[in-house]
Amino acid sequence: MSRASLDKDPHEVAAMFDGVADGYDRANSFMTFGFDRRWRITTSRVLDAKRGEKVLDLAAGTGVSTTEYAANGAWCLAADFSLGMLRAGLHRKVPMVAADALHLPFADGSFDAATVSLGIRNFVDTKAALQELARVVRPGGRLVICEVSTPTFPPIRFIYRKFMLRLLTWVGRRVSSNPDAYGYLAESMLTWPAQREFGEIIASAGWTDVEWMNLTFGVVAIHRATKPPVHSPA
Repeated sequence: MSRASLDKDPHEVAAMFDGVADGYDRANSFMTFGFDRRWRITTSRVLDAKRGEKVLDLAAGTGVSTTEYAANGAWCLAADFSLGMLRAGLHRKVPMVAADALHLPFADGSFDAATVSLGIRNFVDTKAALQELARVVRPGGRLVICEVSTPTFPPIRFIYRKFMLRLLTWVGRRVSSNPDAYGYLAESMLTWPAQREFGEIIASAGWTDVEWMNLTFGVVAIHRATKPPVHSPA
């Protein structure tokens, strides 16, 4: 079994997720005490994908989030760098493709919206990935990202940093076929930027109207943004 280092080498990350793919959804739900389902539902509501729209779900894993986003009739594509995760989700009735977040195999403006759920912190270059997402989304299209964040209430933040992540690592060692992988995931949560800092990274990548909302006291946050429309010359 393997674990990725915090320098997030793409091949290390892919190999690590390949190794936990079969039990990943079950372990994720167990370790988040079922909150992952609530976060997906809220993310789907913010995304508001409609029939006739094309949506890219990047770092989709087994496609559990993609299925949620497609519920209203939108065409949603699950893309992930881990072939093992995609294979583990083949029973889901959504299209899937292997893709590198920094070199997406899609034409400019292919999608009405793009989304990443609990996966962008594993990319080797966050800003470059956000720029690549902006490339494949049409002008006026939208971006929705659900990711771990920083609890805003100091007592909750203290408990989260001192105890909760240790608990998640402990649980991961008991429910996962690759316990070391969950050590990496817990460490990556601690090093991820807070809400405003991540919002600034999104804006620096060319997105506008960046805003966010906290879920579960800020343990997770949803960031939303828009790709600027193309203005015709005066």
